[in-house]
Amino acid sequence: MKHTSTTSSTARLEARLPRDAYAMLKRAAEIQGRTLTDFVVTASCEAAKETIETTEIIRLSVEDQRLFAESIINPPEPSQALIEAAAKYKELFGIQ
Repeated sequence: MKHTSTTSSTARLEARLPRDAYAMLKRAAEIQGRTLTDFVVTASCEAAKETIETTEIIRLSVEDQRLFAESIINPPEPSQALIEAAAKYKELFGIQ
């Protein structure tokens, strides 16, 4: 994800951090030939993306994938409770 400070729509973020953390971020930005802002925005966006993906993507083992596919291909018969819930839903929402 590439971010630059020339983006037409921006928002401001201020942060107070320990001097040693600031120095480390500044040094890393210089090593990569980037501005401190660009370095921090890019690194934090990558971390945010990873965090979001970790919570939104469901990862299944091979065995779980097989069981999931099998349940779609050959679904079990609906239980009595599910049949009653479907009937109540249809009644409540006027579905025939």
